Amino acid sequence: MSVVELKGVGKRFERGGTVALDGIDLTIEPGEFVSLIGPSGCGKSTLLRIIGDLVAPTAGTVTVNGKTAHQARLDRDYGIVFQHAVLYDWRTVAKNIALPLEMLGWSRAKRAARISEMVDLVELAGFEHHHPWQLSGGMQQRVSIARALSFSPALLLMDEPFGALDEMTRERLNMELLRIWQETGSTIVFVTHSISEAVFLSTRVVVMSPRPGRISELIDIDLPQPRGSATREDPHFFELVTAVRESLARGGAARAVEQDLA
Repeated sequence: MSVVELKGVGKRFERGGTVALDGIDLTIEPGEFVSLIGPSGCGKSTLLRIIGDLVAPTAGTVTVNGKTAHQARLDRDYGIVFQHAVLYDWRTVAKNIALPLEMLGWSRAKRAARISEMVDLVELAGFEHHHPWQLSGGMQQRVSIARALSFSPALLLMDEPFGALDEMTRERLNMELLRIWQETGSTIVFVTHSISEAVFLSTRVVVMSPRPGRISELIDIDLPQPRGSATREDPHFFELVTAVRESLARGGAARAVEQDLA
């Protein structure tokens, strides 16, 4: 069974009548790492939020784990990580990670065991009792990832989670995210503006055209796993980066022609 299935999904915002998405068809299989990339305003984040039942589509259907997106959210099938960590400053690292577990009614002993596992997974052992304001931006995002994965969701949605970080921290967290993805077996949908990041992380890249957002191309990323610093020096990596860049350029040119003809 597919993890995500979108059929004819569209989104029109009432205010201003803006059409953000039009005719989106996409299927995501278990264990995939799929990145959404496109120009600013093409609806990448809107599409992610529709998958996560944070925004309702105005056309089409969304199925997650064989259910409606709304039912999947009620069943806690999602973990979500945003561009900013969105941690509670008055809660420690451990208590931030524990929040969804508390909401699910896990016992104190079960929560403690899971927190320990997640802290080890994101390599923050020794920082359990620190507060977010005592951590770097990269460490805060690792806490956010640990919290999102704490209840073992089938699907992890990530909306530019490393966009505000410096390049070195971003590359290090790319490596850690790949490690976490491989260890947990989660399915990830990832929004980014970085072509190289999309290619490095993904099994497949979804290239979107300018607004109204449509899928202009699906590009399989056949780089071997596990990936590391050597991957970024692989000639095939540069070939795939070029393929994504050229696809983005073609999508923009095609939309410009459509607008001229309209």
